[in-house]
Amino acid sequence: MSILSSIMGRGEPPDPASGARRLLARLRDVMAGSGSAQDRLDKIVKTIAHEMGADVCSCYVMRAGEVLELFSTIGLNPGAVHKTRLRVGEGLVGDVAAHSRPVALANAQSHPNFAYRPETGEDPFNSFMAVPILRGGRVRGVLAIQHTERRDYHEQEVETLQTIAMIVAELVAAGDLVDSRELSLVNDLVLLPSRLDGVSLNRGVGMGLAVLHRPQLTVRQMVADDPEAELVRLKQAVDSMHSAIDQMMIAVGESDGEHAEIMQTYRLVASDRGWLNRIREAIRTGLTAEAAVQRVQNDNRARMQAIADPYLRDRLLDLDDITNRLLMHLTGKPVDAMGGTLPDECILVARNLGPAELLDYDRRKLRGLVLEEGAAYSHVAIVAKALDIPVVGQCSEVLTRVETLDFLIVDGDNGQLFVRPAEDIQELFHASLVARQRRAAEFAGLRDLPAVTRDGVPVRLMLNCGLHIDLPQLQVTGADGIGLYRTEIPFMVRPSYPDVSVQQEAYAKVLDEAGGKPVVFRTLDVGGDKMLPYFPELGEENPALGWRAIRIGLDRPSMLRKQLRALLRAGAGRALRVMFPMVAEVAELDRARRVLELELEKLTADGYPSPADLKVGVMMEVPSLLFQLEALLGRVDFVSVGSNDMLQYLFAADRGNPIMNNRYDLLSPAMLRMLRGLVEACDKAGVQLSLCGEMASKPLDAMALLGLGIRCLSMSAPAFFEVKAMVRSLDVGSLSAYMERLYLSPDHSLRPQLKAYARDHGVRL
Repeated sequence: MSILSSIMGRGEPPDPASGARRLLARLRDVMAGSGSAQDRLDKIVKTIAHEMGADVCSCYVMRAGEVLELFSTIGLNPGAVHKTRLRVGEGLVGDVAAHSRPVALANAQSHPNFAYRPETGEDPFNSFMAVPILRGGRVRGVLAIQHTERRDYHEQEVETLQTIAMIVAELVAAGDLVDSRELSLVNDLVLLPSRLDGVSLNRGVGMGLAVLHRPQLTVRQMVADDPEAELVRLKQAVDSMHSAIDQMMIAVGESDGEHAEIMQTYRLVASDRGWLNRIREAIRTGLTAEAAVQRVQNDNRARMQAIADPYLRDRLLDLDDITNRLLMHLTGKPVDAMGGTLPDECILVARNLGPAELLDYDRRKLRGLVLEEGAAYSHVAIVAKALDIPVVGQCSEVLTRVETLDFLIVDGDNGQLFVRPAEDIQELFHASLVARQRRAAEFAGLRDLPAVTRDGVPVRLMLNCGLHIDLPQLQVTGADGIGLYRTEIPFMVRPSYPDVSVQQEAYAKVLDEAGGKPVVFRTLDVGGDKMLPYFPELGEENPALGWRAIRIGLDRPSMLRKQLRALLRAGAGRALRVMFPMVAEVAELDRARRVLELELEKLTADGYPSPADLKVGVMMEVPSLLFQLEALLGRVDFVSVGSNDMLQYLFAADRGNPIMNNRYDLLSPAMLRMLRGLVEACDKAGVQLSLCGEMASKPLDAMALLGLGIRCLSMSAPAFFEVKAMVRSLDVGSLSAYMERLYLSPDHSLRPQLKAYARDHGVRL
C-alpha cells in the first residue's frame, strides 16, 4: 500500500502529516540524486504517482509566450511529452496556471474548461487534481494527478501536492529544464535604448545606474529531518526579525503621522499570529522553516491575486517584504547587504516593494525608484514621497527590459523611464536637472515676495496636503495656508478605522503645524479608486459613480459624526474650516450640516469650547450642483473646485481609464465657460471660490484660472514656486480681456491660444 493510500478515499490515516513527510523525504533523495534535470523530473512524477496512488501524474512547464508544455508524465501517452502544449487559460491545466489556484474535480470531463487532447490518451480518466508550480510569485508550471474512478479529493491531498510543487519549482527555476533566459526578452531589442511608460507616483527627475531589487532567496533544503528543531529555528529567526524591525523604526526617527504609522502597521503584520501559525503547521508537515515560510507566502499570493481592491493587494507587498526578511534571518544573511554595494547614484528597479525594503537602501545614493506594479497610495509610494525620491509605477515589463547597471533616467513628472538613453537624451535631462537646480535657487528668493500680479491683483496661493510630512512645506514655501487637507490618507494606511481620540490628535497636530494659517479639512473621501482595508468589496461596475465620499458619510452617519467630532475638538477655540466632498445636491449638504450641528451641540455638552471661527464649504465636482447654485451659495462660506473629478463628470470620461486619458482638456471651452459662470455666481453671492485640483499645479492652467477670475489656488508643494513666478509675471486684467473672446470657441482646447498669449506677453511658465 502506498504511503498516502489511506488518504485516497480508503479512510483517513492516524497522522496525515507523517505520510506527507515520508513522501517529501523520498523526493528529497530524488532531487539529490544523479542524472539530468529531465531524469529527476521523470523520477519525481513516477514517485508522486506511486505514493499518492494515482493512475496519472503529469508535469507541465511554462515556456516562452505563456505556453504550458507537457514535460513529464506517467499514465498518459509517453509520445505526448514535449509535444502537447496548452495556452495559459486553455483547459483545466491552463485554468490552474491562469488563476494560480488548485483545482480538484471528481468528474473532470464534465467541467466546461475541460480540453481533450487525443494524443495524450486521457479519455479513460475521470477525477483530476492540479496545483500551480509557483516561485517568486510567478507560475512556472502545473503539477496534476488523475484517477480512473470518480472520487472526491481530500484537502490533505491538495496540500501535499502543493508542497511537492514547491520542490518541482526549484528544479524548474534552476534553468536546466528551460533556459531562464527564454522567459525573458531575449532578442537584440533588450540592449537598445528604449522608453517605457508608467504612472507618476512622485514627481521629480533622477539619473543613475540600475540596481535590481534583490530576488527572492532560493530555498535549497526543502525537507526537514527534525520538525521540532525547525520550529526552534523559526522562533529564533522571528525574535531576531522583530528586534531588527524595532531598531529600524528607531533609526527612521520618532516622526509623527503616516510615515510612523506605516512602520507601526508593518511591525504588527510581522507579529501576526495567524501568519506565524500557518508557517508552524507547514513545518509540522515535514518542511524546513525556510520552505514553510515560502509555502505560506505562495498560498497568500494565490489568494490575493483574486482580490481586485488595490489597497488590499498592496498589503501583500508588506507581507512579501516581511517574508523575505524572515528568510534572511533564517539563513543568517544580512538584511542590508545591498547597502554597501550601491553605485553612488542609482535607480532602484523592482516589481514592487514593501515600505521597509526601501529603507534598507542608502537614501543618500538613491536617485529614483521604478516599479513594475505600484499604486499612488501604496506604502512604498508614501515613504518615497517622504524621502523626496522620484517614482514611476505601473511600468510594465521593466524587469525584463532593464539589466543591472544599465543607465536609467526616471522622469517622475511625466511617468516615463528611459533605459540606456542615447547621449543626446542624457545631455537633455542633465541640462534639465541643472536648470531645475538653478530654478530652485532662484525660486527660493520668491518665498518672501507677495503673490501679486503685475497689475496689482493679489492672489492667495495655498497647498494641498494629506500627510503630516507635507506640513513643513508651509514654512518652506511661505504659502498662505492649506487649501485642501485630504483626511482619507491616514484612514487608508491603517488596518482599522481610527477612533475619535486618534483622529483628534492628528487634526490638532495639523492645526498646530499650520501656526494659525487656515486649513481646509475635507471630510473622508473614499470609495472609487480609494478603498479602505476594513470596508467591504462592493464590486461596483462604475465605482467613480458609486458609493463614495459624502454618500458613504451620510449612509454611515456614525463614521461622519466621529470624524466631525474629532475635527471640532481639535479646532476648539480656534479657526476651523470643514469641506464636504462629492456633494451632488443641496439636500445632501443640508443632511451633512445637520450632522455637524448635532456634533456642535455634543461639543458643548462635553465641555469643549466651540471653534472661534467655523466655516463650512463644499467641493464643487459634480455638475448637477451647478444647477442649484442660488440655493447652495446661501448655505456655504466657501466653494472649492475639484478639477479632476469635475472634468471626468463633465465629459463622462473615466480619468482612470488610459484610453480616455487626455482625451478631454481642462482648458476646453466647455470647462472654462463652466468655471467662468461659477466665478460670477460666487462673486455675486460674496462666497469665496478656490480651486484645489491638479489644474492649479500647472502654471499654464493656473494662468487660465486667474484669467477667469479665481483668486485662490491650492496646489502641490513642488509646483508652488513655479505658479508663484507665473503670478508675478502676469497682467491679469489684459489676460481676462483676451479670454472673453475665447469662451464661445468651437475648438477642442484653448491651450494653444493661451500658450501663445503667455509667450507673447512674457508670462513665465
